[in-house]
Amino acid sequence: MRVFVTGASGHLGSAVVPELLSAGHHVVGLARSDTSAATIEKLGGEVRRGDLSDLDVLRDEAAASDGVIHLAFRHDLMLNGDLAGAASVDLDALKALADGVADSGKPLVGTGGTAMLAMGGIVGRAGTERDTFPGGGYRIDAENLVAGFASRGVRSSVVRLAPTVHSSLDHYGFVSVIIASARRHGYAAYVGEGANRWPAVHTLDAAVLYRLALEKAPAGVRLHGAADEGVPFRQIAEAIGRNLDIPVRSIGPDEAGAYFGFLERFAQMDNPTSSTVTRELLGWAPTHPGLIADLDEGHYFRA
Repeated sequence: MRVFVTGASGHLGSAVVPELLSAGHHVVGLARSDTSAATIEKLGGEVRRGDLSDLDVLRDEAAASDGVIHLAFRHDLMLNGDLAGAASVDLDALKALADGVADSGKPLVGTGGTAMLAMGGIVGRAGTERDTFPGGGYRIDAENLVAGFASRGVRSSVVRLAPTVHSSLDHYGFVSVIIASARRHGYAAYVGEGANRWPAVHTLDAAVLYRLALEKAPAGVRLHGAADEGVPFRQIAEAIGRNLDIPVRSIGPDEAGAYFGFLERFAQMDNPTSSTVTRELLGWAPTHPGLIADLDEGHYFRA
């Protein structure tokens, strides 16, 4: 298949592109800079210059391809406080991609997050692929938009990623941010008893999931990129503490903002997530280390 991939040079893209190529697919990656273009070429993909605001480029490349994987997001806008602007760009990009593959039966794989399950009110049990919400914020709206493309003759699916997508390829994700905070404060922290759980997935296992979704996911489905169903946050803090050789301590909710910054809410979120349906539907079988084992490999802590 000729596969158009947005975000092809990023953390996930740097694993998804090789995974697709190794399966015999041809990859065209969207590049908004010379650096991104060079990365895509080094990975073995073909480059298409443009960004998420170039709607004609997105539409045309989607139409010229046999399938689309959408990984890109304007994180620069989000980190500058303009989440609404980043969300608007993303929704317009998704609509343009769908226009390119409408009424073709071609696959379009979008990206969501399992955190929306906790934010949507799933409490006391593991969230499943069948849990959906009619609305309630950008992530939910974007997911529903992609799933709804099935009614337009698109074999659309959404990969809900765990908040922790971890590996040696991860340099800016939640794990890296928490480690940086631990270094800065001189101790690794968890809130209260630290019993709240985070799902997690290794980057390379997530890349396989995207390929499987592209190749055979039914139209309109949600899929869960969660290999670890739920790692207690205290265990994450303890792994960080022993690898940095610093104390580990509990902090109160009133201290979480100063310690975790923009991750304050996430650090207290209980988000156990099942991937049973995904594994059965696509035959996805994660093989790479879980979060704690990956932390103990030490790559996150090297200067």
